[in-house]
Amino acid sequence: MLIYKIFRRPEWDAFAEAGHSLGAPIDLADGYIHFSTAAQVVETAAKHFADVSDLVIVAFDPDAMGPELKWEPSRGDQLFPHLYRPLQLSEVIWDHALPLGATGHIFPEGLV
Repeated sequence: MLIYKIFRRPEWDAFAEAGHSLGAPIDLADGYIHFSTAAQVVETAAKHFADVSDLVIVAFDPDAMGPELKWEPSRGDQLFPHLYRPLQLSEVIWDHALPLGATGHIFPEGLV
């Protein structure tokens, strides 16, 4: 199973250039990096990025992230993965553009 992080294009570009990231402004405010599972990512995109078109979805292997990755209750008491350390570019499994279509974001084939 993979977990996913949605970045705005400038956030992704800064992460790719620096090789590490503390996340988006909401991550900095909350003190951890937010991720979603495949079952959660469509709702995450709709809730937090409804009108944002230039996004990047990035996949990670949760088993490779160590004990700083915690599964904690959030939206609807679902368990969401939260990372309590900087994210490393070397941990990226894949990245893909996440454009906004007429009825919502267009996810990579096979993800949802």
